[in-house]
Amino acid sequence: MPSDTNLHDAAADPDTAWQADVRAGVRHVRDLASLPLSPAERAAAQVAAANHKVRIPKAYLDLIDWNDPADPIRAQVIPSPGELEEADGELDDPIADHEFSPVPRLTHRHADRVLLFPTYQCAVYCRFCFRKESLTSIGRGYTREALEPALAYISDHPEIREVILTGGDPLSLPDKALAEILARIEAIPHVRLLRIHTRVPVALPSRITSGLVAALQGRLMVTVVTHFNHAREITSATEMACRTLRHAGFVLLNQSVLLKGVNDTVEVLEELCRELMYRLGVKPYYLHHGDLARGMAHRRTTIAQGQALAGALRARLSGICNPVYVLDLPEGGGKVPIGPCYVEARDGENWRLRGPDGEVRDYTEIVGE
Repeated sequence: MPSDTNLHDAAADPDTAWQADVRAGVRHVRDLASLPLSPAERAAAQVAAANHKVRIPKAYLDLIDWNDPADPIRAQVIPSPGELEEADGELDDPIADHEFSPVPRLTHRHADRVLLFPTYQCAVYCRFCFRKESLTSIGRGYTREALEPALAYISDHPEIREVILTGGDPLSLPDKALAEILARIEAIPHVRLLRIHTRVPVALPSRITSGLVAALQGRLMVTVVTHFNHAREITSATEMACRTLRHAGFVLLNQSVLLKGVNDTVEVLEELCRELMYRLGVKPYYLHHGDLARGMAHRRTTIAQGQALAGALRARLSGICNPVYVLDLPEGGGKVPIGPCYVEARDGENWRLRGPDGEVRDYTEIVGE
C-alpha cells in the first residue's frame, strides 16, 4: 500500500489533507497487490477491477478488518470473485439514465428535477454501484464546456425546480469547480434547490472543509444526501464532516443500499439508522433494494427479505429513524416504495390494519358530506 507519509505532511492544512488521503490509498489495480487478499480475491481482482475501476481513500481502507473475510467495509470496495458471475437479466444501465438523457451529462426522468453529472469520477468506487458500467467506460472529469448543453437545457425548462448533482461524485471536485457550478445553477431563476448525492462524507471525510462549504453556499437551498451502509462507517471523522455540513445550514439525508453480507440483518440496520439520526443528524431517507447491476447477484437480497427487515425496523425505531424501502424500477420507471403493507382487509369504510406490534385492529372512516 502507498506510504502514509504525505498524510502527516498535509495534516496542518485541512484544505489539502484530503488529497493526501487519496494518494495514500488504493488508486490503481496495481495497488491491490499490497493488500492482504485471499488467493481467490487476488485471482479475481485483476479481472474484476478491469470491469469496474478501483479507488479507496486511506481513511476508508483503514476501516477494514483484514482478519475478517466477511468484513462489511471490505465487501463494498474490494473486488471479489462473485463479480465475475453475471446473471441473466442484469443490466448495463439498470435505471435507464441514458434513455432519459436529452443532452450529455443530464438525465431528466421526473418533471420538476434533473440529474446533472459534473464528473464521472469518484473518491471511492463501490463494487455494487448501479452506474459502474458508465463510470468505467466514460471516465471523464469536469470541464466548463462539457456542462454547457446541460445548463442550457435546465435554463430552457422552467418546470425544473431541483438540480441533483451526481455522477461520479460531485464532492470529489475542487472547490473552484463547485463554486463555478453553483454560480451557473443559481443564475437560473426557476431552480430553487440543489441536491448533492455523495459518498465523500463516508469514505473521504477530510474533504469536507470550510472551503467546500463556502463553495456551496448561496441563494439555493442545499440538501446533501450521504451514502452510509453500515454503522462501522460512522467514525469521529465522519461525525465531524456531517457536523460541518449541518452547521452550514444544509439538510442531510442518507440513502443506503440493502446488501447481502453487509447490512441484511435487522440488528445492523437498526444500529445504522439510529446512529445516523442520533449521532450524525442525518435522516435515513431511502433503503434501496439492490439494482440489477452486472455481477451483483451475490449481494442482492430478495424483496421479501427486505420487506421483513423494513417491517422489523418500523417496530423497533422512531419514525424519524426509519428509511423508506424502495425499488428503482428498470426502464426509468422511478422509485416505488416496496415496504410491508399494513392493510389486511377493507369493506367500504371499514378497514382492518396491522400495527407495528403485529396486532390487527379495526378502523372505520368518518368523513363529512
